Amino acid sequence: MAPEREGTRERLPAGATAAGRPRAPRLDQPRPPRRRLLPEWDPEAFGRLSERIARFLGTGRFIVWMTVVIILWVVWNVSAPPGLRFDEYPFIFLTLMLSLQASYAAPLILLAQNRQDDRDRVNLEQDRKQGERSIADTEYLTREVAALRIGLGEVATRDWIRSELQDLVKELEERQNGHRDHGTFPAMRAERPPGRDADDH
Repeated sequence: MAPEREGTRERLPAGATAAGRPRAPRLDQPRPPRRRLLPEWDPEAFGRLSERIARFLGTGRFIVWMTVVIILWVVWNVSAPPGLRFDEYPFIFLTLMLSLQASYAAPLILLAQNRQDDRDRVNLEQDRKQGERSIADTEYLTREVAALRIGLGEVATRDWIRSELQDLVKELEERQNGHRDHGTFPAMRAERPPGRDADDH
């Protein structure tokens, strides 16, 4: 008889599974890598190789070497003995080789150009962020300088203190001269509180 499964679970030993039931994947472990039939390669290494090839294709050295090879190819297949010629006129094999070279050179150049565009895009993004940070820093410094100028406007300067002291000295000299003309400091007597003279006696 089949075990009753409604409302109960089958008790199995640790690590064992029922016959015909697939083992549930464990969530605490990464999945095993999938097997690929195609060969794997490093995109960065391939990109660097394509850039080197594209950079070499755009130099004068490549044009000189290609010209020398084509001239030797044509001269050999024209002037060599008929048994040693491997590409008779109209040089179909040479045309095939040049077409194959062009068909590989164009994608390599485009790949190198795309990598350069990606680098330029990253550099432009970094320059934009750096510019934004510079603008933010400049605005912050501008606000700080304005706050300092406002604060310095309320601080007493040396010239202002000097002018105030000169005014006080002039006022004291005028008061002293006025007291000498009218006798013994009548103003001080007038400023005494009532009853002070009686206390003195």
